[in-house]
Amino acid sequence: MQPMIIILKEGTDSSQGKSQILSNISACQAVAEAIRTTLGPRGMDKLIVDNRGKPTISNDGATILKLLEIVHPAARTLVDIAKSQDAEVGDGTTSVVLLTAEILKNTKTFIEDGMHSTIIIRAIRKATALTIKKIKEIAVNIKSNDAEEHRALLEKCACTTLSSKLIARQRDFFAKMVVDAVLMLDELLPLNMIGIKKVTGGSLEDSRLIAGVAFKKTFSYAGFEMQRKKYLKPIIALLNIELELKAERDNAEIRLDNVDEYQKIVDAEWSILYNKLEKLYKAGVKVVLSKLPIGDVATQYFADREMFCAGRVQEDDLKRTQKACGGTIITTVENLHEQSQHVFGTCDILEEVQIGSERYNFFTGCPKAQTATMILRGGAEQFIDEVERSLHDAIMIVRRAVKNDSIVAGGGAIEMALSRTLRDYSRTIPGKEQLIIAAYAKAFEVIPRQLCENAGFDATNILNKLRQKHFENHIWFGVDIIHEDVHDNFTAAVWEPAVVKINAITAASEAACLILSVDETIKVPKSSAEPSNAAKAMNMT
Repeated sequence: MQPMIIILKEGTDSSQGKSQILSNISACQAVAEAIRTTLGPRGMDKLIVDNRGKPTISNDGATILKLLEIVHPAARTLVDIAKSQDAEVGDGTTSVVLLTAEILKNTKTFIEDGMHSTIIIRAIRKATALTIKKIKEIAVNIKSNDAEEHRALLEKCACTTLSSKLIARQRDFFAKMVVDAVLMLDELLPLNMIGIKKVTGGSLEDSRLIAGVAFKKTFSYAGFEMQRKKYLKPIIALLNIELELKAERDNAEIRLDNVDEYQKIVDAEWSILYNKLEKLYKAGVKVVLSKLPIGDVATQYFADREMFCAGRVQEDDLKRTQKACGGTIITTVENLHEQSQHVFGTCDILEEVQIGSERYNFFTGCPKAQTATMILRGGAEQFIDEVERSLHDAIMIVRRAVKNDSIVAGGGAIEMALSRTLRDYSRTIPGKEQLIIAAYAKAFEVIPRQLCENAGFDATNILNKLRQKHFENHIWFGVDIIHEDVHDNFTAAVWEPAVVKINAITAASEAACLILSVDETIKVPKSSAEPSNAAKAMNMT
């Protein structure tokens, strides 16, 4: 009898072979089922309550998967591709998960029949390359030198993204706002230069876009109310300095032998503070914004001299103010004088405005305004949170459309065109690859089918119509959600940047190949807390 050789730790769970691949595919399908119904304009929303009891309402694939806290190692791959799609292009997170699950579902039969997963992976990679090539061929380049036309293109792309969100009814209003915000940025289009502030109350249409910076009134002392609420062309100083009397550290010790010396210490503290304030005043500054606290003495000092101040301003707000109004964030007030104007910023108007129950400071008419702030209004807090997520997707799509101006028709049109191309190609090649590429082609039909099912249509009927139209070379025909029919989605302006589709298909294929290539899972048991050698040496056991 052969002796038993134990390599792995006791309690290690190991599963391998065909059954392991099939188990991983089933896990991925279960994840896709969870978000299947959120796709498209008629997609439903999910209400997820986390372990702290905080509810989140969303139909954004990446947000839902993040909140689900999936523990299955293979299924986590789907969460990762949804996150990468969200970070890279912003939209198409649900599509990418559905596509991966469908590719796996269609290849499952081949695995069951004993085909080696390497052959399947090779065929999927080949089909992906063909797909990307086809998208680049048929994508329409809209390089319009006319600013109005270019703007209309961006608005249509934003509308397509927002049509599947909670704010679909107000999509024209928000699409215009998103395009305005993105076009205000510099050529790098940094996402963090668009600030989004949320104020509960009011209706969605009360939301507004500020060409500049707006932030909530910071914590302030009594003297603040004596300051003016509106300034024209003020000089703005951005500080990273505390303007308040500092409490001594607990372990500081000063030995004194008479009262005069104590008085000198107190006077020195006050004079240090007053020197800083005086330097700011003499430099002609009218508005002081600081990342650190501004105390009651400083607030009163500024109020007496008709100056405005705000302490504890959030870092991202301060950076956006710097970008819009110019100037630099200074850490010392030494050597400040009227001539050092490059250190200070300015804007046309600074005013304090009441929005709902909150007070906001608006900096408008900024000379270097390459930043924007959206103030969102709405009823419930969860609702505004979902509006913010929807606008994030729209902003990402518009940024992509500004950089890459090739577009394709959405609504399942591009997927049907790709499906037909791959089907035709599969008939020209011999061997097993023919079957796999045909199965890959069929996987694309999940997008139009799911759009129909979520809208309550007869999916089989509409897919048959679509196949017939695409056979007649009407490549932009997709699902018409409004009239329960098929329609040329390019003329209906259901547009998406081609880069979104390319990214989604590449990510889905990579994830499918990754899951098919895993044939063994070894789960190491959690170690029982054994004391470390150091603990043993110190007799802590």
